[in-house]
Amino acid sequence: MTKKSFSFVHYGWVVLIMGTFAIFGALGLARFGYSVILPNMQSGLGMDNGQAGLLATMGLVGYLALAIIGGALASRYGVRIIASAGLALAGSGMLFMGLSNTYLTVAFWSGLSGLGSGAVNIAIMGLWPAWFSRKRRGLASGIAVSGSSMGLIMTGFVVPRIISAYGENAWQISWLVFGSITLLLAVGSFLIVRNNPAEMGLKPIGDDEVIQYGSRNDNVNWRSVYFSATVWSLGIVYIAFGFSYIVFMTFFVKHLVSDAGLTGAAAGKLYVLMGWFSLASGIIWGMLSDRIGRKKTLTILYLIHGLAFSLFAVGNSPIHFTITAMLYGISAWSIPAIISATCGDLLGPKLAPAALGFVTLFFGIGQVLGPVVAGSIADVYGSFSPVFLLTAAVAFLGALSSAFLVKSAAHYLNTD
Repeated sequence: MTKKSFSFVHYGWVVLIMGTFAIFGALGLARFGYSVILPNMQSGLGMDNGQAGLLATMGLVGYLALAIIGGALASRYGVRIIASAGLALAGSGMLFMGLSNTYLTVAFWSGLSGLGSGAVNIAIMGLWPAWFSRKRRGLASGIAVSGSSMGLIMTGFVVPRIISAYGENAWQISWLVFGSITLLLAVGSFLIVRNNPAEMGLKPIGDDEVIQYGSRNDNVNWRSVYFSATVWSLGIVYIAFGFSYIVFMTFFVKHLVSDAGLTGAAAGKLYVLMGWFSLASGIIWGMLSDRIGRKKTLTILYLIHGLAFSLFAVGNSPIHFTITAMLYGISAWSIPAIISATCGDLLGPKLAPAALGFVTLFFGIGQVLGPVVAGSIADVYGSFSPVFLLTAAVAFLGALSSAFLVKSAAHYLNTD
């Protein structure tokens, strides 16, 4: 593919579209599909809430393992190879989950799928500092995370219909469908994604000069990533999102069905509603962070999340759950988008994937603990309401952390 073949539009936008679909497969299907499939899957495998949480954690442990090194691998060998391989791994894991019929085999393939998802997300989200200037970086990251929203919409719409058609085997059919789609996206990623605009003789979108990227074999200053106080502070802020969001997304449908008494179809509609509201969330908040700064935007977002989780915990009517879905939806994937943009602000296009992979270690700690802790609490209390009160508290702590822990990084985060 040459620059001339896309002379009517900057090729960076083509890469961004493909990257968005990569996120759709790696997160929208591989991870968020789990929440909608969970009730049918739990019944089919005879799992209690603790086992369901542990199964989710298997996928998240795999995600974390590859996310940590995936960023460094992408910085070293290029996003195109790492993201494409990750999509192939995630798709294969989902396919084999669909072909499994025991808890242990499903857990194994869930972990494999998580490995692929981690590689894809970190590599793709670390790509935008190369293709977009600082003043467009938040917007690009925000568009890319809308792939997760596309996943919410599709899974919330499709899975209930598969359940209606296939009954107790629906969870296996769902994973087979999602895995096949993700494998196709792996091919598309390899054919379309390029590591930086210099490979095509282009300038980054919003920049007037071509950035010199150097070769992949250049020496990399890893100390600027792993020993930076600012990068560590971002990681600490990211823990709150990892814990709170994964608990909310994993047990959203389960709470509505088991505790609130909604039908699976009604819960699926709320899931889809949340997906529609989240579709523009990354774009809105990413653009805002380009204007008012990353720190202020992160603080606002965590406050919105805390309010949404609180309402979900204490609400007992469809209107409460609808407002929760809209509140969370309008702010859903913005925090990862802003964290990604910030890594580019701090370290530039070459090291951005490595920095994002490192802060994802902190995110992953919260994410791995979340489902197990939540499932165990729900088993003890016989309800998920205490669980969502806990997630609200964690989100409010995230707001405090954003306001104070990244204060020393004000210069880099476009804040006063």
